[in-house]
Amino acid sequence: MVPRPDLAPDPSLSQAEMEALQEEIADVAVFADRDLAFDPAEPAALSNPLAATAGGGDPPTVVGVDQSFLLTDDDREDRAISAVVATRAGEVVERVSAVTPLEIPYIPGLLSFREGGPILAALSELSVEPDLALFDGSGRIHFRQAGIATHMGVVADFPSVGVAKSLLCGTPRGETEGLAEGDRVAIEADGDVDAPKGTLLGYAVQSRQYDSPGRHINPLYVSSGHRVGSETAAGAVLELCSGYKLPEPVRLADAYAEDVKGEYVE
Repeated sequence: MVPRPDLAPDPSLSQAEMEALQEEIADVAVFADRDLAFDPAEPAALSNPLAATAGGGDPPTVVGVDQSFLLTDDDREDRAISAVVATRAGEVVERVSAVTPLEIPYIPGLLSFREGGPILAALSELSVEPDLALFDGSGRIHFRQAGIATHMGVVADFPSVGVAKSLLCGTPRGETEGLAEGDRVAIEADGDVDAPKGTLLGYAVQSRQYDSPGRHINPLYVSSGHRVGSETAAGAVLELCSGYKLPEPVRLADAYAEDVKGEYVE
């Protein structure tokens, strides 16, 4: 599960060393479709058991990854609950988790050094091989094009996608408020991103929207992690949302993390 342990997040590094490692990860990352177990033109294979799969084989295994946190008596986060839920054609096939210490505080742009180790610990418990992994966090939409979905995807060398609830950096190419369900708006690199200005980083994806006027749901910010192109990432997230804002594997991982947390909190 860890083909590149040399690139695994090390929270003992200095901030400058962490940023340098992210630059190396971005150089290694593949922001295009490569060796996918599903046809990007037929994303229904990710969620529909009746959809055709390449060569008539099993549907691809899609995992969602999310975290919750345990607090100390003075309300500081000191342990991460990393939850991974594996699905196949919309059905849960495995759930695993890990509870591990948090070694550093949250630093914008360096989330993977805080949460990446706990996530890798949970992924190591999986008995199935992910064909696609969706992370609650950024991928290429990141200051150094190496958010947590990219970092984990490169270290584990599986196709990965970042699904963030807010825009970390980059500039939308159009209005993102009040989009219709299914709409997407490109996010491009700006002066805050280590990429040529205008580089496509990902999309604001409107996975769900209210029917009534005067109310709106904010979009998700979807980007390539590793071995998945921007268009495929956006299409996969829309296919997997199942009537909710979050794609179903991530939503299930979020719920499972809270279930595990309940075992520790009286």
